[in-house]
Amino acid sequence: MSPERRRALAKLAIMIAGLVGAGLLLRAIGAAPGTDWVDAHIRDDGLRGEAVFILLGIALTAAGAPRQGLAFLAGYAFGALAGTILAMIAQLGGCALAFAWARLVARGWAERRLAGRFGHRLRPLRDQLAGAPFSATLALRLLPIGNNLALNLLAGMSGIAALPFLAASAIGYLPQTIIFALLGKGVRVDGVWQLSLAAVLLAGSIAIGFWLLKQNRAMAE
Repeated sequence: MSPERRRALAKLAIMIAGLVGAGLLLRAIGAAPGTDWVDAHIRDDGLRGEAVFILLGIALTAAGAPRQGLAFLAGYAFGALAGTILAMIAQLGGCALAFAWARLVARGWAERRLAGRFGHRLRPLRDQLAGAPFSATLALRLLPIGNNLALNLLAGMSGIAALPFLAASAIGYLPQTIIFALLGKGVRVDGVWQLSLAAVLLAGSIAIGFWLLKQNRAMAE
């Protein structure tokens, strides 16, 4: 196993352990994952709660909040299926907002950075996105490495088409969104099958992501 893959697996394992551990601890002491405010204003509050969650989720995701944590909270608050759908809407909304902001505001700043000392780090990824917007974005979204906000901004600044980027982001978001929504639901109801299914989906998502990334790199060489 390559060092890159080991780092990705270790990072996601730590994230999952932290979320599940915190959720179980809070549940054991009578507190709810996601704070009392979430229970009071989002969970079991019908359409209003769902609307509040989506709007806050869009804003938080656009600002760089971890999308996996958002999906975990959605699964806890709404259940696995509804939580997945609502988290996807919020994540894609935040993705589109950050992408549009970078496209409209930060293109000049990006070009200066690409021409400066950070260019050797950013140009390869920019070129990969520009050469294969859909497949490169999909591979990066499936992997538990990198930064969601950074990719949104880089894609917007790079001038790639919005449709393939957002479509690939939607597909790439889905596995981890399902996984973390299942984890959130499983923590709330002690659902062993939810936690087990999340682990299986996680392994599959990582394997597909690495395969796509390898294919993209091979085509670029």
